[in-house]
Amino acid sequence: MLEEVAAAPVWVGRMGEGMRVVLLGPPGAGKGTQADRIAARFQLVHLATGDILRANVADGTPLGEVAQAYLDSGELVPDEVVVAMMLERLTQPDCAHGFLLDGFPRSVAQARALDEHLAELGAPLDAAINLEVAEEELLQRLAGRGRADDNARTVRNRLQVFASSTRPLLDYYAGQGVLFSVAAAGTIDEVSERILHAPRDVSVNDAGGGSSWP
Repeated sequence: MLEEVAAAPVWVGRMGEGMRVVLLGPPGAGKGTQADRIAARFQLVHLATGDILRANVADGTPLGEVAQAYLDSGELVPDEVVVAMMLERLTQPDCAHGFLLDGFPRSVAQARALDEHLAELGAPLDAAINLEVAEEELLQRLAGRGRADDNARTVRNRLQVFASSTRPLLDYYAGQGVLFSVAAAGTIDEVSERILHAPRDVSVNDAGGGSSWP
């Protein structure tokens, strides 16, 4: 299991300063499970966009009130509101010891805003870990959840939308030299092992800045 692995991957930040990690991947890739494991193994704060949005709304914060107004009108919460919520959360003391972002950023604009914020703190991102799963495998996983809208056509459309919107983000992080792509097929433990071990054997500067493992 992830907690039992002692060796540190190359994306571990400087000793004593924590790590700053972004976890990427399509619906059904197992991001939530792996995020929990990575956060527990390295004592990072696990920050999920949905959780932070709901907390702001529930607490009635100024940003939460703005978000609630959009939700009440049936609109999506704008990028600038989501970014403001996430960056505000990163200013809290617990994040100084390292964090893992799950579901953020979702666009290059959000990634740039995050990088600018971290640069001001003198704490750049250590890694963007991308979980990769073949489309057919994702179709089986999502259909197996039993959701009414998860028929093959709907799921395939969701994955295509995700892929087209995420490709520029992956290219951005590859250009930054912090992108690690990991095959997320197999058992939970197998994926955890790949996340931890594979980066030790490759350079993030290969293949245009990104790295990939079978």
